Amino acid sequence: MTTTNISLSRLVPFEEHPYQVRDDEEMQALTDSIKEQGVLSPVVVRPLENGNYEIISGHRRCHAAQRAGLTSVPVIVLSLTHEEAAVALVDSNLHREHLLPSEKAFAYKLKSEAMKHQGKKRKAPENLWDASLIAPSMGHDVPKSDENRTTAEIGEQAGESYKTVQRYIRLTYLVPELLKLVDERNVAMTPAVYLSYLSVQEQEWLLDEIAANDCTPSVSQACRLKEKSQNGTLTQEFVSELMCQEKANQKERIRIPTDRIRRYFPKGCTHAQMEDIIVKLCESYYRRRTEKDR
Repeated sequence: MTTTNISLSRLVPFEEHPYQVRDDEEMQALTDSIKEQGVLSPVVVRPLENGNYEIISGHRRCHAAQRAGLTSVPVIVLSLTHEEAAVALVDSNLHREHLLPSEKAFAYKLKSEAMKHQGKKRKAPENLWDASLIAPSMGHDVPKSDENRTTAEIGEQAGESYKTVQRYIRLTYLVPELLKLVDERNVAMTPAVYLSYLSVQEQEWLLDEIAANDCTPSVSQACRLKEKSQNGTLTQEFVSELMCQEKANQKERIRIPTDRIRRYFPKGCTHAQMEDIIVKLCESYYRRRTEKDR
């Protein structure tokens, strides 16, 4: 494919881009790399009628290039429809590390809607991403409904079941504040899926109680909230009473946003490993303090 340089001022983000571009440690590393070596992997774009180009793959590279002081970047221009671009955008980013649940949720939803609009599965533009990223057939029977067939195709390429894809898509029905709690690992996937069936007003009631009681709903509580919501009997009073019930694992909790401490841990360190390290450091600090007080 032919590569050409295009001004950053003519590159615009994909309108429904589901992946966040964060100024974190990884972005700083990418910026430093671009300062030293330039943009090694071309940005993939499609032409727009107004003369600009919509980014399909390379939103983070463009942001890092701007931070590095570049005015243009190498690009590959592909003539794609909006739906073809949406599918390509999702597939070229799903391999990234540390994807947030919200990013996967909106990515799967974007691809699902694009594939439904196309009416059939389309192949991705050649060489847009590494074919090794596409998972082999998982050996499951393709579900009969159109929705299930679509999510089955998405899941097969991502290495997940169609039910997992559908559970992620359900997260897009959460209000932003609740979805943020999922991203921060304060609300687990299963209760989050149940909560996605609540109306916006009902989710707002729940958020008020989460703030007031410094706790989040368990799986059983979330299930009860969904049942009450779907049969039309959920009230603000019930939400308040339910969330006032103390759970053993939430009597006392200290919450530290991951982005505050991620840089102190090795790359790829899981949340469980980080927790173990923090506990060991606290034990070491306690021993030193008690020895000093003797």
